[in-house]
Amino acid sequence: MKDEKYKIENKILKLSLGGTIAFTLLEIIASFLLGSKTVMTDGIFDLFDLLLLLPMFALVPFLYKPVSEKKPYGCSQIESLLVLIKYVVLLIVVINMIASNVVVLLHGGHTVNALNVLIYEASLCGGCIVMLLMLKHLSRKYSSMIIKSELYLWKVDIVSTLGISVAFLFQLFLANTKLNFVIPYIDSSVAIVVALFLVKEPVLQIIKNLKELVLFSPEQDVMDEIRKVVNEDIQNYDYSLDFLDVTQTGRKTWIEVYVKSKNDIVKIKDFKRIQEHITKDLENKFDQISVEIVPAI
Repeated sequence: MKDEKYKIENKILKLSLGGTIAFTLLEIIASFLLGSKTVMTDGIFDLFDLLLLLPMFALVPFLYKPVSEKKPYGCSQIESLLVLIKYVVLLIVVINMIASNVVVLLHGGHTVNALNVLIYEASLCGGCIVMLLMLKHLSRKYSSMIIKSELYLWKVDIVSTLGISVAFLFQLFLANTKLNFVIPYIDSSVAIVVALFLVKEPVLQIIKNLKELVLFSPEQDVMDEIRKVVNEDIQNYDYSLDFLDVTQTGRKTWIEVYVKSKNDIVKIKDFKRIQEHITKDLENKFDQISVEIVPAI
């Protein structure tokens, strides 16, 4: 099963990496040819995403190695750390892009050829849709945190290119109207809107991965879901749940179930059965899961 997951993840990341390289080069070249701040915003964001995807790609084989005494969490925390670094860098890039475009607006803005930008962005949007559909098809059987991160970024590209296309279509309509004085401000304004749209996910992922790095318990809905399964699986045995210790870092989830014996008798075979039941009931809801049953003393 692990080999199959690794093959799927490796294939998806290779495809995403190839697509990101091609689209990034295209966007950087187009930003200079078109002179558009909006196109440049997209290109810079994708360039940093590409640079941060490379260490992720190198890390994946190590995520499938078993834990050891020397590395009790394996490389899972490295995954959380790299994802954290990725989104911190992207957040800094986004904030910098907003600031630079605000400066352009304060200096009177600038004008670009709306038709050329519209044709380019509409074509790019079509390419991003094709890439997303291919990645979603490959990720039907398995989707890790890194894969979800890549899928999100392709969705962002689709929404941003679509939004940019609509904005410059609007500029074409304004060209021969009394509102044509706003045209110099459209490109940088759209770039700021796109950048603001990009802010949300980095902030959420930074908070999530910080919690994982300091080994905080997961969100309450996750805890409630695990607690429900644990209570259902131990109700047929002479034990009751005393305490639940859940740790999530990267793609791995460790669950320690502390149980009290109702008759002061502990049976190892019961612990084994409870462990198997809980693992079976939760293995499809979490990527990589480890369950331990511990007597509460």
